[in-house]
Amino acid sequence: MSSSASISPGRFATIFNNIKQNKLFEMVVIGVILFSALVIGAKTYDIPASALTVIKWLDYSITVFFLVEVIIRFLAEDKKRDFFKNAWNIFDTLIVIVSLVPIEDSELALVGRLIRIFRVLRMVSVIPELRTLLNSLLRALPQLGYVALLMFIIVYIYAAVGTTFFAAINPELWGDIAISMLTLFRVMTFEDWTDVMYETMTVYSISWIFYISFIFLNAFAFLNMLIGIVVNVMEKENAEQYQREHADEPTITDLSRQLEELKQLIHQKMT
Repeated sequence: MSSSASISPGRFATIFNNIKQNKLFEMVVIGVILFSALVIGAKTYDIPASALTVIKWLDYSITVFFLVEVIIRFLAEDKKRDFFKNAWNIFDTLIVIVSLVPIEDSELALVGRLIRIFRVLRMVSVIPELRTLLNSLLRALPQLGYVALLMFIIVYIYAAVGTTFFAAINPELWGDIAISMLTLFRVMTFEDWTDVMYETMTVYSISWIFYISFIFLNAFAFLNMLIGIVVNVMEKENAEQYQREHADEPTITDLSRQLEELKQLIHQKMT
């Protein structure tokens, strides 16, 4: 029997898994993703036709590299079915497959360019820390939604008050409640908000209370609440990931129990 025929499927998967987990391979993949982003950005400039031809072939080469990289990750799985249980693997595969379709000179050329732009997102699937961050943001969305809803209610109330008192001063900023909400968003982002405040203070000298209280609620209180929620979810995500990675390692409780059992066993033998 030949040596190639003696390689078991499990051994075959181990070889590709070693390649996938190799730090040099990961760095090369990250470098190609970054280079792909530069190639996409270069297409937005007015460059000579010869340079466009080079960029076009570079783009094809990058797509082929991503295809090989996805195949390696697929072959690295002991159970090939598990590869498609990961949403990021499905995303990467779809991006690569669509990038292989020759639609540059068709009506779907815009779609092709957009797909190539999304290849930059593959950085998330390659770097675990980015995946943890994105997963934390997704898990925090329900709690963030309630805070955002409360922020909208506060902005709506302040916009109604602003329209009532300041519409006659400057209709372009306070003419209706929708325009007032945009003005308050400007205030919340600190974009020349003092000009808006000084304008209303010429008529209502204490209107500064309106702006200071609004900024305190939205720019400070609610913003800190959003940050706190995201940080809390990230800590939980990191803790769960640590537990998954060290699930087979004994804990202090396990060691204490084993030590106590050993003491009892020694005591029984001595008696």
